[in-house]
Amino acid sequence: MSVVILDFGSQYTRLIARRVRELRAYSVILPGTASLEEIQAQNPQAIILSGGPSSVFDPGAPRPHSGVLEMGLSILGICYGMQYLAQHYGGRVERAGRREYGKAVLTRYEGPLFDGLAGEVQVWMSHSDAVTELPRGWRVVAETEENPVAAIQSPDGRVFGVQFHPEVVHTPKGAEILENFLEAAGVARDWTPEHTLESLVREVRERVGEERVLLAVSGGVDSSTLALLLARAGVDHVAVFVDHGLLRLGERAEVEHALKPLGVNLVTVDASERFLAALEGVTDPEAKRKIIGREFVEVFKEKARELGPFTFLAQGTLYPDVIESAGGAGAANIKSHHNVGGLPKDLGFELLEPFRYLFKDEVRELALLLGLPDTIRLRHPFPGPGLAIRILGEVTREKLEILRRADDLFISTLKAWGLYHETWQALAVLTPVRSVGVVGDERHYGYVLALRAITSVDGMTADWARLPLEFLDEVARKITRQVPEIGRVVYDVTSKPPATIEWE
Repeated sequence: MSVVILDFGSQYTRLIARRVRELRAYSVILPGTASLEEIQAQNPQAIILSGGPSSVFDPGAPRPHSGVLEMGLSILGICYGMQYLAQHYGGRVERAGRREYGKAVLTRYEGPLFDGLAGEVQVWMSHSDAVTELPRGWRVVAETEENPVAAIQSPDGRVFGVQFHPEVVHTPKGAEILENFLEAAGVARDWTPEHTLESLVREVRERVGEERVLLAVSGGVDSSTLALLLARAGVDHVAVFVDHGLLRLGERAEVEHALKPLGVNLVTVDASERFLAALEGVTDPEAKRKIIGREFVEVFKEKARELGPFTFLAQGTLYPDVIESAGGAGAANIKSHHNVGGLPKDLGFELLEPFRYLFKDEVRELALLLGLPDTIRLRHPFPGPGLAIRILGEVTREKLEILRRADDLFISTLKAWGLYHETWQALAVLTPVRSVGVVGDERHYGYVLALRAITSVDGMTADWARLPLEFLDEVARKITRQVPEIGRVVYDVTSKPPATIEWE
């Protein structure tokens, strides 16, 4: 049973899916033009029509299959979705005099969508068209000062439309509105971490049987949780952890101590010398990435031949990967990938991707149930190429040791100040610049280290974290005192865009 979200190109479609799942209802995203058979295959209990950049006046504007509105299900149209519903059922949509964008306040609201709400209800608008005449029998159930038709409801109380976006954080009571829709639609609310874990364990056991499974563990939450899932399912597996010599301070030991006691058959490969030799003299960022990806694949293939044979290759592919790789065409074309460089499709295994319909926050919930320590479960994202792309220019053993110590001081101080979980990602970058300073009574040239901390929801956009000046002062003093090779510390105050999160 599911809530099917038909995507008409909105930048917020994933947010709709996440909000619905946060309300413990299973949701799945399909293209807005999906066939009726594709939609019915999801066994939907309700339909949500997303917003989108199109206008209902555009000749090629996307529209759902005509049978969708004849399935007898509750439907919620958001923004473009509401305009489509109004037009389809005989109402009138017109070009607005000006685009309504930003915060608005509902001056009146009533009906099932707004049950339990009281006081001021702020919403987020983003539209150029407006419903100016309702279909016969429909009624307005919400309005703002500038928009007399902010929400509508069909005569039978089964179909709803909202001109605003309840899924975004700028609609503070949006979760309650979505929950009211699920209640009105009679949607099952059994999408819990416990239920998900039980289902995944059963599915893995049934598919794998007595066959063997190989997976690559990076030390991140996705692959680590996947390793724990295979261990919980009791299937014959080998988790290969390739230490490419580009990890953070103590990271290898941390991964081994986290997974082995919980039943993961973990094999660590120390390939640091191999990777460093391949990177010698290389300064171009993309060249570094390609070398690391190539070497990782070769090491992994060699270990697979040594430990094999295997029938399955398990990967921690997540639902956003599925959506992106499908290019809006649903979940049929799931990409094979690894966060280091991409595993080749010709390895000769069947893919096993238990998390292909999960978001990262749902994987973190599974990780908690499976016993993954919070040091890994709640850890900041870390790039597959590791510290190689946080050292500008050539990667050497000396620079890696310098950066490891500085990065560890930065992260440990963030944790000591209670700031680690207030940032989405934090990192240190060793630049090739040497700056003059004074140590004792002598001139000293040390590396310039850049610190970067950002706040974000999903990493697509980010803002630089406003860390306290007292914190920055303390961490800069610690680094320059305890890592004497560093003579100057700077803090990056650039958002994304225009910058990226990483420097390379």
